[in-house]
Amino acid sequence: MEYLQDKSMDLQKKLEILSDAAKYDVSCTSSGVERNGSGNGIGNTVKAGLCHSFAADGRCISLLKILFTNECIFDCKYCLNRRSNDVKRATFTPDEICKLTIEFYRRNYIEGLFLSSGIYKNPTYTMELIYSAVWKLRNEYKFEGYIHVKAIPGADEQLVRNLGLLVDRMSVNLELPTAESLRKLAPNKSRTTILRPMRLIQNGITQNKNEIALYRHAPRFVPAGQSTQMIIGATPENDFQLVTVAESLYDKFQMKRVFYSAYVQLNQDKDLPALPGGPPLLREHRLYQADWLMRFYGFRAGELLSEEKPNFNRFLDPKCDWALRNLELFPVEINRADYRLLLRVPGIGVKSAQRIVKARKFSNLSFQDLKKIGVVLKRALYFICCNGKMMYKTKIEEDYITRNLLYLENQRPPQTGEISYRQLSLFDTLSEARGI
Repeated sequence: MEYLQDKSMDLQKKLEILSDAAKYDVSCTSSGVERNGSGNGIGNTVKAGLCHSFAADGRCISLLKILFTNECIFDCKYCLNRRSNDVKRATFTPDEICKLTIEFYRRNYIEGLFLSSGIYKNPTYTMELIYSAVWKLRNEYKFEGYIHVKAIPGADEQLVRNLGLLVDRMSVNLELPTAESLRKLAPNKSRTTILRPMRLIQNGITQNKNEIALYRHAPRFVPAGQSTQMIIGATPENDFQLVTVAESLYDKFQMKRVFYSAYVQLNQDKDLPALPGGPPLLREHRLYQADWLMRFYGFRAGELLSEEKPNFNRFLDPKCDWALRNLELFPVEINRADYRLLLRVPGIGVKSAQRIVKARKFSNLSFQDLKKIGVVLKRALYFICCNGKMMYKTKIEEDYITRNLLYLENQRPPQTGEISYRQLSLFDTLSEARGI
């Protein structure tokens, strides 16, 4: 296979272009997998997670996060790298990908690689390029650290299977939540084409688990699972539609994570929203909070929102909002409530709920005990009682509790309009990274 050799551009310039082009993809996490080194290579992945660094907006930057190429035959209206845009283009070779990864790893800049790509020539050709780079990195350069790659919808399925045996995580971006939105803003993509490799990866993971159960040393297929990403704010779907789609992905595809990316206006197009207030970051935050509730707290999308109430409360987090709409369940008696109900109390998290269940086996808990356990009492006190008594004389009334919770929210440090967020790059100086 012949690769594009761009000798007119040095490696440093390519890195600047292709690391910057990759920053809008937020679905890169590196925890949840254990890959032990063989003793003959370099790099190691520990299940508890890698040595992460985070930008000011909380996005992970610990991986070398790059595109193989920002050349693209597609013309998605929201994408900076669409074929109709006049942007500087660059393409790595597989050996350049390997060299960058190894050199940055040796300098302790990174702990792994996140590799995505524009569509160069066609999906299968692009996937071949990615596979070649990862194969060389694993077999010739002996890199045994974390690798996350994007599977290209429409690529040859055997390539996806082969790549799944080399990497830790794969992802296929859903891009937009509905087929109608895809037709409008990404006419070269289809929901069917995107879901097909998702199903392929899911089936491969399931089959591989069965193989490992029989043969302990069988090669592992995408051991950290798969993830996906949805752009929010570019199309008119409400929050209820978004969390319902996410719930379906978790249920039907055993998705590890669904990421939400607030739409950033990069192109001028009549089909794209103007967004005078900037990217919908608060909406993105509420969706992540709801996603956390569905993944760890046992909530379903239909409990958090409905067709009658299709959007999240911008002033209250989804858990508080749910509690205020279900006041008949409160106050909860801490010393008797089951674990599932404890998880639904605002101010009680997974760890504190587990500690409550363990601690109350030995004695009845008081509010002072709950504080030591880690319960956020300033939020929980409106919804709980200990030994039949509430912490203060409190009305179980929606307006009263809402006013008090909003007062708490307003006590947080104010956010000024002058603060801006950006993903750090490998070329930031220490002063720039600290905002000095």
